Amino acid sequence: MNPTMSTGRLTWPVLGVIVVVAALAPLYTSDFFLNVILTKALWLGVAAASLIFLAAYGGMVSLGQVGLYGIAGMAYANLVLADGGSGAAWNPWLALIGALVVATVVGLAFGWIAARSAGIYFLMITLAFSVLIFYFFSQVTQLSGFGGVNNVDLPGIVGDPESNPAPRYFVTLVVSVLVFLALRALAQRTAFGLSLQGVRDEPARMRALGFDVTMHRTLAFGLAAFVAGVAGVLSVWYNRRITPGSINLEQTINILIIAVIGGLYRLEGAWIGALAYALIDNYSREWVPDVGNILGSARFNTIIGLVFLIIVLVSPGGLVGIWENFRDRLRGRRRGGGATTTTAGPEAGPAPGTVN
Repeated sequence: MNPTMSTGRLTWPVLGVIVVVAALAPLYTSDFFLNVILTKALWLGVAAASLIFLAAYGGMVSLGQVGLYGIAGMAYANLVLADGGSGAAWNPWLALIGALVVATVVGLAFGWIAARSAGIYFLMITLAFSVLIFYFFSQVTQLSGFGGVNNVDLPGIVGDPESNPAPRYFVTLVVSVLVFLALRALAQRTAFGLSLQGVRDEPARMRALGFDVTMHRTLAFGLAAFVAGVAGVLSVWYNRRITPGSINLEQTINILIIAVIGGLYRLEGAWIGALAYALIDNYSREWVPDVGNILGSARFNTIIGLVFLIIVLVSPGGLVGIWENFRDRLRGRRRGGGATTTTAGPEAGPAPGTVN
């Protein structure tokens, strides 16, 4: 059986506390931390959530999510008023809808092709998609070119992030919460989500029962493309620009690293891994002194590589798995030191007393 997801471990009270603490962040954090760390972690978490959804519920580890969010970001940047765009000047909200539709349609097309493969073949096909999208926007100067699209017009709800980053942060926070709740409800409460898990675990048996395995995988890929498209638009709102360099192979690997660090089979792990990534990305220069040219400009890559290696060796379930393992051991001691159930691995089932 393939690894399963365990988002049911995040109880409603815990989720409520996390959201309240996050909502109050502007009161106890600086504008720099709010903008560069928290807002960035939120939209990166949405991108990683699209990957985790496919991996956990569909058994498909995709490397094409960055390419898909790049399509949405490029579409949005070209549809609104911007420097270097295609010349269109749509209303930002209409451009948002158009960008998500484009990303979802392309995702369905890619999914229809990739759904017929599995394992390493699926991985390589989705990687090829991502590379293809990168080179497409690099070479089609009418849409982007290597310079990208800059000074993108933002919707009024975002405000002016330069003087007040709070409105953009709250928009990104609300979107992240909605994405988390929607994916969890769809996967655990709907017939499609339950049958998708059956396709993940026993595709041959599901096919024998009359389920269209390819269609389920294609639709799952399209849904993940929609979520990746949301992340793509949020990335444009965050950077006010998008270039082929922001959707290259390095960013593709970064999203995979975020998912694995947080927990590849835990939906909440997307945002936990993104927060860890943002912290390391911004503070690695302070944490690790520059000793000659030993690390140089590759200091961040060295640190994130070491963190990735340690977490993979210690806990296949990522940071969420480490916390769950510690929590279950603590519960075992309180019950008298009896045997505990380890939940660090991705195969572990839901812990008792949680909401599914």
